[in-house]
Amino acid sequence: MGDGRGRGRLGPAVAVAPGARVDRFEVFFDLVFVFSFFIITRATAVEITGHALLHGMLVLAVLWWTWVVHSVVATRIRLGEGFTPVLMVVGMAALFCFALALPQAFGDPRQSTTGPVVVAVSYVVIRAVHMVLYIHFVRDTPHERRQVFRFLPEIVFSTLLLLGAALIPANIDDAGRAGLVRDGLWITVVVLQYATGIIGGTWGWGVASAEHWTERYDLILIIALGESVISVGVGSNLLGQPPSWPAVVAAVLGIFFTAALWWAHYDVIGPAARIALHATLGRARVAMARDAYAYCYLPMIAGIILFALGAEGIVHAVADPSVPITEPAHGPHAPLLFIGTICYLVGNMLFQLRTLHTLSWSRAGAVLLLAAAIPVSEHLPGLATLSLLTAICVGLVAVEVITMGDARQALRDTVFQERVTHEAHEAEFRARWHEDGPEEQRQ
Repeated sequence: MGDGRGRGRLGPAVAVAPGARVDRFEVFFDLVFVFSFFIITRATAVEITGHALLHGMLVLAVLWWTWVVHSVVATRIRLGEGFTPVLMVVGMAALFCFALALPQAFGDPRQSTTGPVVVAVSYVVIRAVHMVLYIHFVRDTPHERRQVFRFLPEIVFSTLLLLGAALIPANIDDAGRAGLVRDGLWITVVVLQYATGIIGGTWGWGVASAEHWTERYDLILIIALGESVISVGVGSNLLGQPPSWPAVVAAVLGIFFTAALWWAHYDVIGPAARIALHATLGRARVAMARDAYAYCYLPMIAGIILFALGAEGIVHAVADPSVPITEPAHGPHAPLLFIGTICYLVGNMLFQLRTLHTLSWSRAGAVLLLAAAIPVSEHLPGLATLSLLTAICVGLVAVEVITMGDARQALRDTVFQERVTHEAHEAEFRARWHEDGPEEQRQ
């Protein structure tokens, strides 16, 4: 594995050390991955209907499972070292093609099958790269190799289902029935993937570095939040016309409520969950990593895409000089804004329940307020709708800052002591370089 048996001059695959952090290549990969979030948002925003939202969420679910598998590989193998980056660049190229073909994945199946076929082929290339790399890495560990092969049927059947969704509807004359068949095959893929993760269990798996695992998911969530800001800015046409005061106010409100959602996770819940995963060992750690991060992050990511869709439409109307400032928001944008925020907070509450075994009454209250605000928002002007959402989200943050003051301080003291201790150990180790020199340390 990391013993020197290499792949030419590139070197061998390198194992992830127990205290490892995310390397730069992984962040590079994530930037390509989050491009798919942007494409999902853009494709759904063309015409927001029930079918379009269903298709967007199906694509997101399949895409997210691919990333979960990627994170499992990355928790064992350093993706930026040895020959591994070469394989991962192939996976990145396939992921980019997957994203580019997404807008055609649910088009009229009787017109062209190119887009859906590209999606299916790109998917199998990504999964094959992960499978080949992981099998190579655990080739000398029989029980891990057997566990990997237990997931092989999921890869085969999900690939066949996606190919079926690309090719079968084209042979059905009735457009409605063809769409139902395609959607049914995609739903089956999603059920197969996530059921396999539960049925497969935790035996044979491991999370070598809890730090790496938590940081990996925290980074993808931050990047997704940033992508939502880009989607709102690009899709609302703020760049296509001179700025107006209503547009500036709407943009500022958008930043405020996005920052409030960031705070809701990263102020207390995320850091506390990281400590909880560190304190959990063995199969219990694997189960927590799967349930809390692989599964509970999905509604949070979905919520980000949904509220980005809603904010984009509302900001677009506010920035349009031909639309009166007092005109209520039309279409599904206002409900999507609140529904997306609810999805994000509910996913975060499930995450908190799984990792910390607690629930915050303030978040439950915020979800109820957001739900009650949905029918009200349909009669409010766009700026008033954004202001209402921002007030609820910022109010949630303010309440938790006040009511969780002691817990926040205790958490920060713990994290500070952890970092001080960690830095002291690193400084002690590096001091040897000055005594003996790097060459002697490698011997």
